[in-house]
Amino acid sequence: MKFTLTLAAMAAASATAMAADSLPFHALSYNAKQIKTGDCPTVDSVRDDLKVLEDFTKEVRIYSVNDCKQGEPILRAMENTDWKVQLGLWVGKDDSSYEADKKELLRLAGLFDFKKQVSAVIVGNEAVYREEQTQAQIAAKVKDTKSALTKLGLGSIPVTTSETWPSIDKTIVDAVDYVNMHAFPFWEGVPIEGAQDKMFQHIYDIQKIAGTKEVVVGETGWPSDGGNYGDSAPTLKNEKQYMKEFICRANLENIRYVWFSAFDEAWKPTTNASDVETHWGILDGDKKPKITLPMYNCKGFVPNGTPGEESQSQSESNGESDASANDSSDADESDADGKDDNDASDELLDLESESADDQSGAASGLESEETETSGAMSVAGGNVLSTAAAIAFSAAALAASSFV
Repeated sequence: MKFTLTLAAMAAASATAMAADSLPFHALSYNAKQIKTGDCPTVDSVRDDLKVLEDFTKEVRIYSVNDCKQGEPILRAMENTDWKVQLGLWVGKDDSSYEADKKELLRLAGLFDFKKQVSAVIVGNEAVYREEQTQAQIAAKVKDTKSALTKLGLGSIPVTTSETWPSIDKTIVDAVDYVNMHAFPFWEGVPIEGAQDKMFQHIYDIQKIAGTKEVVVGETGWPSDGGNYGDSAPTLKNEKQYMKEFICRANLENIRYVWFSAFDEAWKPTTNASDVETHWGILDGDKKPKITLPMYNCKGFVPNGTPGEESQSQSESNGESDASANDSSDADESDADGKDDNDASDELLDLESESADDQSGAASGLESEETETSGAMSVAGGNVLSTAAAIAFSAAALAASSFV
C-alpha cells in the first residue's frame, strides 16, 4: 500500500474524517467493574461510566459477558440510548469458559435488542497468542457462535475474534466477518518516534492477508506511567503523541479502531512487565481526563512517509505544533500520571484468578495478555513468520508477564 494522496488531499480527507466522526474515539476498551475496587458493576455504576464516556465515544468493547455477569448491566444501561457495545466471549484452555459465555450471550439475546445495541460479538481474546487455542479451534468457535446467533435471527451481527497481529492467519481470516487485530508498539520496545510507522506496518501486513475483509484495530494504546520497556517510555507526553499520530492517520486511511483503554483501574495487577498495568486509560481513577481537552488535534496532520520506512521526526514536529496548548496540559497530566489507577493490559489477567471462585473467571487473564501481545514478528504473503529477534523479544515479554 502506498500513499497516493497529495498533502492537500490528505488535509481535506482528514477534515472530512473528523467532521464525520465528531467524537474523539471510534470505540474504547472497557471493563465495567468498579475502577478502584474491582467490585462487580451495577446498572447505575455503568450508567455513571457511560455518562462520563459519552464525551469521548458512543461505543465500548468488553471482553466477557459472563465475567461479573457484566453483559446484563451494560446492556440494561444502554437501553433507549444510541450506545453500542462489542460483546466479548472469553476463551481459555478448555471449552468451559467459552460455553459459559456463549450461554450467557444467548440468554441476553432474548432480553435485549441486539440489533440496536450490539455492534459485534468477539469470540476469544488472544487465545492463540497465549497458546491456549489453535487458529483452527478459534475459527470453529467463531463459526459456532455465528450459527447460534443466526438461528435467533441475529445473523447480521458481525462475529470475529481478537488476536495479536502475528497470530492471525488465513484460517482466522476465513472464519470471521472482519479481522480484529491487536498491536502495541510500546510492547515492542520502540521509541515513540518510531511507533507510528511500526503500528501501521503491522496493519498493512494484516491487510495483505485479509483480502477483501476489513481490518479493524481491536486494541492499541500507550501507557502514561510505569517503567520503560526497551526504548519505549510510558509517559503522558508519549501517550498523547501516539494517540494523535495513530488516530489522525487511522482517520485518514478509514481504519476503525478500539483505543485501549477507557479508565485507569487501580484493581488491576501491577506485576506485569514494566509496571504499566494501571496506566492505559484516557481517564484517571477519578474518571477525569488525563490529557487536557481536546486530547489531540488532526488539523494539518501529515503521516510519516511510505509505509515501512524508518520513522522520521514527523511525530515530534506534530507534537510541537500544539506545544503551547500542551504546556498546561503537561502539568495536569503529570499529576494524573502518579495516580494508581488503570491498566489496559491486565483486564482479564485479574479475571483468571477469579475463575477459581466464580463464573467471572471466564474472562480471566484478558488484558494483561493484551499489552504483551505485539512482539516483533513479521507477516508476509499470508504466512506468519517469526524472526529470531521476535522470538527473543516475545520470550522476554512472557517471562516478565504475570498471567497464568
